[in-house]
Order: sequence, then structure tokens, then C-alpha cells
Amino acid sequence: MLRQSALVSFVLLALAATVAVAADARHERARDLGIPFDGTPGPLNAITDVQGVLVGQTTLIEGDGKLVVGKGPVRTGVTAVLPRGKDSIRQFSYAGWFSQNGNGEMTGTTWVDESGFLEGPVMITNTHSVGVVRDAVIAWRVKQGGEDQTGAWWSLPVVAETWDGWLNDINGFHVKPEHVFQALDSARSGPVEEGAVGGGTGMICNGFKGGIGTSSRKLADKDGGYTLGVLVQCNYGLRANLRIAGIPVGREIESEDPYAFQPSFSAEHGSIIVVVATDAPLLPHQLKRIARRVSLGLGREGSISGNGSGDIFIAFSTANPGASENDHGPVTVRMVPNDSMDALFAATVQATEEAIVNAMLGAHDMTGIDGHHVRALPHDELRKVLARYNRLTDKARR
Repeated sequence: MLRQSALVSFVLLALAATVAVAADARHERARDLGIPFDGTPGPLNAITDVQGVLVGQTTLIEGDGKLVVGKGPVRTGVTAVLPRGKDSIRQFSYAGWFSQNGNGEMTGTTWVDESGFLEGPVMITNTHSVGVVRDAVIAWRVKQGGEDQTGAWWSLPVVAETWDGWLNDINGFHVKPEHVFQALDSARSGPVEEGAVGGGTGMICNGFKGGIGTSSRKLADKDGGYTLGVLVQCNYGLRANLRIAGIPVGREIESEDPYAFQPSFSAEHGSIIVVVATDAPLLPHQLKRIARRVSLGLGREGSISGNGSGDIFIAFSTANPGASENDHGPVTVRMVPNDSMDALFAATVQATEEAIVNAMLGAHDMTGIDGHHVRALPHDELRKVLARYNRLTDKARR
């Protein structure tokens, strides 16, 4: 058990790491490099373009060298998505989820299926920290409930994970309740940090450094003018399969295999968690349909959803704010007709594809436990490959 002074020091180090990564977060995103994507993004090209959605992250980076379980090196964190800001624990959101491949975890989803509601935030962390994050969210809800414990008597938090054990001391259990509280309490609108931050700090994607990425789409007025945003924590895939803008860039860009113990061409490692938010008035069964379309965005990137991959997605709507009110009478809700959902399906596919690329481009080279090194996707080399295939935008070519 850490002494109080040691605990304070660790938290200060974690905060310093968060600030350092945030400063490094002013990176080139996919569109800055001239990579073409379908659809029109929102002003921030982020999940926070959906009004009311907040994102908070705690990044833990500490130590170097040989793995000493319980001490480090530490390369991990927590990401929080709040559908309705701090009102998320009292005003629920219609939601649906889907597992493309189930070698992973997203707690609370049986109740999402049964009730049709997301009753609080969506949290993302590393595989072995799901329990502590889940319990901390309950404690946070109790605190938010106030003296009368409003909305805090019963809770089944939604917590998802991907595995960061190649870079992080995952069995050292470095994610603590205070880190969860920090992510929740610091959640905000505006630009979202991408790359090696929050729950994505120690993740690997398609043989390169992965992490947190986001994107959004604004639908045309004829399609309702709705906004749809995506946030990913990507930790999946093989370099040989990686495609960007339809080009097999993973076969064109040389890089060392991060998983030296098992060549990446022989097995797909890791997982991806995807959160989809929209202000379109959709019912739970429609949101499950949206969540399924995430798989098509992954397919554009070359994913096969291998046996070892936990590809789990959740979608929620910020519309129909009064749908969860319990006044013992019927409530009136709105919905987009099923025949009018194609534009939302397309937006989901497009934003998922771009969010993954943003996550990889936002990341930086990282060395973790026992000197394990993962290279970030090199921007210049990527542009050169896409230029050879004539796949840069006109503006980028000038």
C-alpha cells in the first residue's frame, strides 16, 4: 500500500504526463496531411461536435527500463465519455451495442440491451483495470447524487477495455480511483486529445502506435442535419492489412514488428472499442443498427476482426431527453424512420474510418516495459505512399 506522500507524488507525475501529452497533442490530423475521406465533418471533427457530449482523460506515463510488477514502467490511463455532461447519471440516453468479435469486455451491456438506456458515462481503460474503474464510477455517481443519493442507489456502469500489456505494467494495477475521478471531473467539450492519451496510452494499432482518435459527420439538411461523432480506442490489426484511403500502406511502409514474441503476420492482436454519439432521435434498436455499421468502417482500414480481437461498439443518442423520466405515465418520443437512416449509417462508417487514422497519426513513438518499442505511423512516409497512388487531396498536392 502506497504511503500518502508516495501516492501524491504518483498523482503529480501522472498529471504532469497528462500536461506533457496534451502539449504534444497539437499534431497533424488525417485531413491536415491531405488524406481524402467521404462526408462532411463537424466544426471540431470530434465526438464533442454532438452537443452535450464531454470527454475527459487521465494519462499515466512513468518510468523506463525493466518491468518490475507494481512499479512500472507505466503506460496506461482512463478515458471518459459523458453523453449528457454531468447530467448523464440522472438523464439517461437511448443506446445500443454490438460485439463484432467478443475477445474483450464492456460491462453493463446486458442492461443496455434489456432497458434500451445508457445510464451514465462510457469509460475505457486497460484490460486489467476494468474492475477498479467500474467501482470508481459507482463511487463518483454516489458523490454526484448528493445527500439524497439521487440516481445513485443502483448502478451498472459501462466500462470497456483493450490490452496494453506489451508497453504497460498491466499487472501492476496503476489505474486508481482518483484517476477515474480526474477523467470524469475534467471532462469537457471542445477538441479531444488524440493518440497516446487516456485509456489509449499504451495501445498498438496495425503494427504502429495506436490510442484514442475521434471524428464526426454533419448530415445534409435533406437528411435531417444531424451530427454524428465517433471516438475510438484502437489496439487491433496487422500492419500487412492496414489500408488508408483504400491504399495498402501497411505493405508500403517498413517497420519493426512490435510483438517480437509472435510475428504480426501470423496472428491479429488486440482490440478496438468504439463509441458513437448522435443527436438524431433514434430508438435502441436503431442504435444497435448504428453500432453494427462500425464494423464496416473497420473493414475499410483492413481489419478482419481476428480471433484474438475484442471489437465492441456502443452507440447512444442525445435526443429524447425526457425518455427516461419515471412519472408512471407514458412518455412521447421521436424517431427517425428506418427508411431515412442510410445517411446515418454512412456517417458512422466514414467517421469510424477517419477516427482510427486520427488515432494513429496523433500517436508518438513509445518505449515501455523491458524496452519494448512501438513506432508511430510516420506522417511523411504515409504522404509519399498516398501521393504515389494519387490519393491525396488537390490542396495537399499543390
